[in-house]
Amino acid sequence: MSNSEQLVRDYYAAFNAGDMDAFLGLLAEDVAHDINQGCREVGREAFAAFMRRMNHHYREQLTDLVVMTSADGTRAAAEFVVHGEYLNTDEGLPAANGQRYRLPAGAFFELRNGKVARISNHYNLQDWIAQVVPG
Repeated sequence: MSNSEQLVRDYYAAFNAGDMDAFLGLLAEDVAHDINQGCREVGREAFAAFMRRMNHHYREQLTDLVVMTSADGTRAAAEFVVHGEYLNTDEGLPAANGQRYRLPAGAFFELRNGKVARISNHYNLQDWIAQVVPG
């Protein structure tokens, strides 16, 4: 396994373990975070604030992880399935009442000096909404 693949696997292992110190420790200080259907935030502190918000609203575990890396080790992509529970209503989204969801997702990474320098997350928001809104 390449160092790049291991870095991405360690990133998701820390996420699944809820170990935010280890998780954030894998990020470059100037990490760029492209939020699904949103803006770009820059910096480890901004990413930490994002994760505090996410952990307040959602409880998630990622399974079926597949990691692909470029030959030079500077880029990676991951595909996985998000198994989640919607805990607290997130601004602009449907009301939360513990709804569970299962959502295919993916991410693209830029890797630099053994750290995650950019992560761009992607999932189908309309699919998520359809799963959490009673219909």
